[in-house]
Amino acid sequence: MSDVTPYNNQVILLLRADDELYEELTTQCNFHGRQLINFNSDDEMFDAWDEKKFNAVAIISKSDVLGKYGVNLIDALKSKKKPRIPILLVGKHLDKNLRKIALSAGITDFFLRPVNLNNLEIRTNFLIEHWGDLQKKLHNQSAGNYKTPFGKRAFDIFFSGLTLLCLSPVFLAVYILIKLESRGPAFYYSYRVGTGYKVFKFYKFRSMYVNADSRLKDLKHLNQYNIDAGASEDKKENNTGVLCNDCLSYGKCQFPLYADKVKWCEKQFIDSRKTNSGSAFFKIKDDPRITKVGNVIRNLSIDELPQLWNVFIGNMSIVGNRPLPLYEAEKLTTDKYALRFAAPAGITGLWQVEKRGKGDMSEDERLMLDNMYAQNHSLANDLKLIFKTIPALLQKENV
Repeated sequence: MSDVTPYNNQVILLLRADDELYEELTTQCNFHGRQLINFNSDDEMFDAWDEKKFNAVAIISKSDVLGKYGVNLIDALKSKKKPRIPILLVGKHLDKNLRKIALSAGITDFFLRPVNLNNLEIRTNFLIEHWGDLQKKLHNQSAGNYKTPFGKRAFDIFFSGLTLLCLSPVFLAVYILIKLESRGPAFYYSYRVGTGYKVFKFYKFRSMYVNADSRLKDLKHLNQYNIDAGASEDKKENNTGVLCNDCLSYGKCQFPLYADKVKWCEKQFIDSRKTNSGSAFFKIKDDPRITKVGNVIRNLSIDELPQLWNVFIGNMSIVGNRPLPLYEAEKLTTDKYALRFAAPAGITGLWQVEKRGKGDMSEDERLMLDNMYAQNHSLANDLKLIFKTIPALLQKENV
């Protein structure tokens, strides 16, 4: 390490660096006396930043581009009214389109693991020391370059605001019933990827007990799909607390569902469904994991109503392509599929309506319809889809 420490009042913020990465950065890199502080979450980082008035000059985040602490950090910095500083990601996945997404969103650089520490050290020091000059040359553009047309946005605000106002007694009643029936919060959220690959919080009413996933093992004998037990059973089993392969290297779940202090792993649950039966891993008649209130609000699609708030604040539109979980969006970055993210994210859309009466729809068919909507959407077509959505909601299959 250098004896000269001209920058010892500056802080490089580390976000979710594991023990190995933290040790490498602190012992093998020369950041000219700058202090490195590691945080487990962005909330923890921002709280400490506010409390201790850090002179923060860079953030090194262990996350993929579409991970929770990837491009989402840009909006977090803006919402917390923090200065724009270099953000460097250390992750496992990168391709041409992910690189475009990261750069257009405002991510400064990306390093694949295992990290070349010398390159990371040189790049970080260079960015910090020349950040002022570099800022003058940077052109900040939103990812995907999509801007909601005025007419569509005005309709979304009017429709969602009026609906929220009219349904406020329903919201209150559902909230009280959920709280009375079971412990835990009435709302939960997960992270979704919408327009231009923007990551946002996606809200729903809670319809299951908070320990739903931990009860899967005890309920296998009730599974209607009669999945064969045997040599592969241990491989298929997903116990709560066991990290999936994508999260193992991070040491912590990368795809959580949040409800106050309660957290589930969304990818683990979805993967276990696919692994065990292709499309529906676990189906139980009168599933005891679902609350009585939850069963009613699911059947009536009331659990989806909080998404009207997403529409009102501009994360979504009434009509558009459904926003995707991070782990699904991460796979759709090729030119063939990226077009769907050039359209607004919506509560209902073209494929939900087209599915009616046609049984199961393949993934390619859905993506084709998403691309078709992205190329042809308009306020007039949106109004037509809204009127067609009502009978689509009455079909037996969930769309």
